[in-house]
Amino acid sequence: MLSQTARLTAVTFTAAAVVFSGCSSQTNNGASTDTSNPDKLIVALIPDENAATVIQDNQGLKDFLNEKLGKEIELVVTTDYSSMIEAARNDRLDLAYFGPLSYVLAKSKSEIEPFAARIKGGTKTYNSCLIGNTKAGVTDFVSIKGKTFAFGDPASTSSRLFPELTLKENGLTKGEDYEGVFLGAHDAVALAVQNGNAQAGGVACPILESLQEKGRIDDTKVTLIAKSAPIPQYPWTMRSSLNPQLKETIRTAFIELDDEKVLKPFKADGFAVITDQDYDGIRKAGDLLGLDLGKFVN
Repeated sequence: MLSQTARLTAVTFTAAAVVFSGCSSQTNNGASTDTSNPDKLIVALIPDENAATVIQDNQGLKDFLNEKLGKEIELVVTTDYSSMIEAARNDRLDLAYFGPLSYVLAKSKSEIEPFAARIKGGTKTYNSCLIGNTKAGVTDFVSIKGKTFAFGDPASTSSRLFPELTLKENGLTKGEDYEGVFLGAHDAVALAVQNGNAQAGGVACPILESLQEKGRIDDTKVTLIAKSAPIPQYPWTMRSSLNPQLKETIRTAFIELDDEKVLKPFKADGFAVITDQDYDGIRKAGDLLGLDLGKFVN
């Protein structure tokens, strides 16, 4: 059961916590506002890495949207995926950058529309990387048996859904062949594997590559076991009840975005049009694992 209050981290360099206590059609000073065309847009970024890092890295996005939309922009990072899903369900987010699975979960309970997805190397897909602790000898699927495998958030696509599916396809079932633990963020998983607190784990390959580039992950301590099947990219979504003209302006801004400063934190070449049907494969993957997707949002 999700908590009744979504806890969000405001986008400031101090990462101050913000709690949305409920939906409101009034500003802080009591003035009435048009919720379909608000003066301030709440833009949520997925909590797949340390919140302070996400916050600091995306100041360029905040400035870009402020300029293109002519509105005040408040970036937020939720404490976890469940809080982000709940915030969307309660119309507390105007724009949100979901992971594929968290999008599917949010879409099942929320009036949101996907409109753009990250594009890299000419494709709108990415992979999950299954990694092992080199010192522990975890270098292939066989060596995972009897070990601890670290996942990120339960609602993560590339740090839970596809790693677990890939393990199952290779004859390994959670709770029978290995112990599964949830650590929250992708970087926490990678560091746990490197430090030996978990012998193996699953992370988004782009995040793993970023951690390696920053020197946080040592290639000699972590071994790439396998990559998952292609996964549709993280979608940008908007609240369906936004003004149609505003929605079109937002869509155009993202599709035409070519500012490297803004794109760098997303490890993207740009954003491309995407639809809900592009995520049917995520729904199928959940079915293959026998996951009750509804439990994440009830």
